[in-house]
Amino acid sequence: MADETQQNNAHERIQKLRDEIEHHSYLYYVKDAPEISDAAFDSLLRDLDALEKKYPQFLDPSSPTQRVGGAVATQFTPVQHAVRMYSLDNALDTDELEAWMDRMESHFGRFVPVVCELKIDGSSIALTYDNGSLVMAATRGDGTTGEDVTVNVRTVRDVPLQLASAGKEHIVNLDAPIEVRGEIYMSKASFEKLNRQAAKEGKPAFANPRNAAAGSLRQKDYHVTAERDLSTFIYAIADEANITATSQWELLAWLRECGFHVNPDVVRCEKRSEVLDFCKHCLEMRDSLPYEIDGVVVKIDSFAQQRELGFTSRAPRWAIAYKFPPEEKTTLLRDITVQVGRTGALTPVAELDPVRVAGSVVARATLHNSDEVARKNLRIGDTVVVRKAGDVIPEVLGPILSLRPEDSVPWQMPMSCPSCGSPIVREEGEAVYRCVSLDCPAQAKERLIHWASRNALDIEGMGEEIVTRLLATGKVADVADYYKLTEADLANLDMNRVNREGEPILLGEVVAKKLMVALEESKMRSFARVLFGLGVRHVGKTTAELIVHAYPSLEALSKASVEELSAIPGVGLVIAESVHSFLANETNQAVLARLKAEGFALVEEIVEVGEQPLEGLTFVLTGSLIESGMTRDEAGERLKALGAKVSGSVSKKTSYVICGQDAGSKRTKAETLGVPILTERQFLRILDEKQAPAELGM
Repeated sequence: MADETQQNNAHERIQKLRDEIEHHSYLYYVKDAPEISDAAFDSLLRDLDALEKKYPQFLDPSSPTQRVGGAVATQFTPVQHAVRMYSLDNALDTDELEAWMDRMESHFGRFVPVVCELKIDGSSIALTYDNGSLVMAATRGDGTTGEDVTVNVRTVRDVPLQLASAGKEHIVNLDAPIEVRGEIYMSKASFEKLNRQAAKEGKPAFANPRNAAAGSLRQKDYHVTAERDLSTFIYAIADEANITATSQWELLAWLRECGFHVNPDVVRCEKRSEVLDFCKHCLEMRDSLPYEIDGVVVKIDSFAQQRELGFTSRAPRWAIAYKFPPEEKTTLLRDITVQVGRTGALTPVAELDPVRVAGSVVARATLHNSDEVARKNLRIGDTVVVRKAGDVIPEVLGPILSLRPEDSVPWQMPMSCPSCGSPIVREEGEAVYRCVSLDCPAQAKERLIHWASRNALDIEGMGEEIVTRLLATGKVADVADYYKLTEADLANLDMNRVNREGEPILLGEVVAKKLMVALEESKMRSFARVLFGLGVRHVGKTTAELIVHAYPSLEALSKASVEELSAIPGVGLVIAESVHSFLANETNQAVLARLKAEGFALVEEIVEVGEQPLEGLTFVLTGSLIESGMTRDEAGERLKALGAKVSGSVSKKTSYVICGQDAGSKRTKAETLGVPILTERQFLRILDEKQAPAELGM
């Protein structure tokens, strides 16, 4: 009897601790209003953990102690969304936003109330609760199929593992699963902390918080996700019929009652002027927010009116995303340096005072060529306007002339290579200057990096830092030198850094072993990849494939004349002369001979051409292919095997655009041009049935 009483008391204490911890978690992570110290919170968590270990029969998956647990993922299982996760149509300026409001007024005969919410720059997520407990977290994917990331999302502190009882009171059918939707994001502070840590460890930095959040969400080791300090804002429900709320405004209140983190910067507007004022206010306060936003989402408030409007094939008619114009900042142009590429091209680069633009710090931006510097009238010492083209690529728009120093002078391209000192040349009809020295160390470095890149020989782990050290220590000078490296050479490679004790940091045995495996595997790459990897001027990945299709061995290609090469469809005289000149060079011939001696076949495998149901069709791939797990390159190869042409850009000549997760501007352009769009599932059906889309009724 005493044991039973003790167990009952323990069970009661466990429940009280869980409720107390969830309460304080909500105050800390959602309300940002903690009532107890971190030490006191940790003490409660330790007490609960000790009791659950002592009485394992009372352990519950939704306990706060179980946020981190379970097996490390080897892959992310596809999840079919019960209700599609639609995209939103965009308004790229206030005129387009007003046009949408005009359409709403025309439909309803008056301005109906709308809810305006911040458009969080993160990664979409769907959370499913069964009997109040979190049972599934899935990414958006292509809107129809996402990925199961439950184990990782359980580590996100402001995601409730159990719905609060106040929220449950407003659920119509407690036995039916509840799916809510929102955005997982990384704060600016957490993003900067993550990149500082990456720099310390010699790892590449994330481009922006959105990429960091998406990457953190898809970690195979949930411990990594737990360390990344992710947050959420929840703002939607898959099926509003199962709750008592009748509007978006009421839904947001219900989500708060359930314990979800709901953005406080949300307004209900009854006049269009209020919508425009809120958008203006959000644009002005954008920089002061602790997280990134890229616009405002405007939704018809009433669920009944939302149902009346319905959906198009890709987006709800009752909502629109007003996208902010590209963010522009001013900063100081400290210097214009010159970068030497693998083919000797000299590119001027703007060295800027670091400035945060569209989610990340910009300190450098390409200026393309000397003509562009002159056209933009840029001088060292100028205060310049900087933005990110497409919110991705840093771009210097031009100077603020009223702030130009009086002693500034026009910038001139140096007349010798900044790397090797050799004279530079500018060929007639070209915008770029080039270093033509075969011994230029900067070109050697870029050629080595290019050879190891994913689309070339794909030597996993062979990044810029390692290549730089291999060159500096004299262990490699050209691509053939990679294959004479030993494990000891790599393990003992001095990385030009010291540890806390002041001792040199070496690359180490673990990385060395992996690199040796990657180098050996690279010998099996196709001849087309080798040709692309050699860095022949004007020869991109697709051109290399065209050339090798016509001349499938080094022996045959070396014997081809300029006239014969230029006759290959898609090649032409300029490329033909470049290839012929490269192969005639004695230094390059020696490198190729050494590659062959190291085990490279330098012969393309002749594959018998099968059915070509996609012949004459041009496809463009965009977004991530989640269901198949293919890269876009792999998907492109599968399409080519069926006779298709695969292009990197959308035009009127494009037959179809295949859209995966996070399809961006290419999808928008396809819609504008009226190019048919296919989902990943339709793409996979084309591969399976080996038929053209039209024959499959697409």
